[in-house]
Amino acid sequence: MALVALASAKGSPGVTTAAVGLASISSGRPIVADLDPAGGDLGLRYRTPESDPLDADRGLLSLGVAVRRGGNTEVEPHLQTMSGGLEALVGVASPGQVHGLGPTWPQIASSLQGWHEGDVYADCGRVAPGSASIPVLERADAAVFLVHPTVEGMSHLRERLRGLADVLRLGAVDGVPVGVAVVTDARDRRSAEDAQRLLESSGLPVRAVGVVARDPRAAEALRTGHGGRVRRSLLLRSMVDVATGVRDLMSAAYSSRQAML
Repeated sequence: MALVALASAKGSPGVTTAAVGLASISSGRPIVADLDPAGGDLGLRYRTPESDPLDADRGLLSLGVAVRRGGNTEVEPHLQTMSGGLEALVGVASPGQVHGLGPTWPQIASSLQGWHEGDVYADCGRVAPGSASIPVLERADAAVFLVHPTVEGMSHLRERLRGLADVLRLGAVDGVPVGVAVVTDARDRRSAEDAQRLLESSGLPVRAVGVVARDPRAAEALRTGHGGRVRRSLLLRSMVDVATGVRDLMSAAYSSRQAML
């Protein structure tokens, strides 16, 4: 089972939708963890299977309180079931609540690592050096940055990865495997290739893992729990490709580590 951190360098390229989409095609009992320090989207966009609002006090905040009190730090008591059946760790409602979590982030990351029933897809939001969610990226089995295929989007991504190179130990045997997913039209395969060339020319040991298809109808169906409408959508098809790319990324990192033993 893997902890996959999803993030952006700038803007809102669909990190939450990608996290939910990847979890929806994952085997076992996957969970989505909303760790965006700027304020989570899961509690605003999603509902329970009974169409009730998700409980804003049960999730990241309650887990942080348990950590601070030295109590049970398992994730399960803090999960909620969303429409569609996925389980989620609901995030904070506002940036101000992040300060209350204080030094608990490393333990939150460890708690997520301790979930062995399925993969964990952590929406870390916009990430920069010093971001509260950095401890989660440091402990992730893979980190995936989403980006729009624009000049400014790719430029911000390149500079952000350079700024995080030491934190993520990019290129090191024990470093976090980092991938990039391009949010674009499903038929646009060139943007992922262009992203790979840019990363290589910048000397960044980061791999393009695929395309996240822009598909507003499928994203809405995913939000409302109408899985039948999503199953054959362009969005979910693209998620399958991205998931394969992430698995390949982690496998390559594992092989490199084994070769050094």
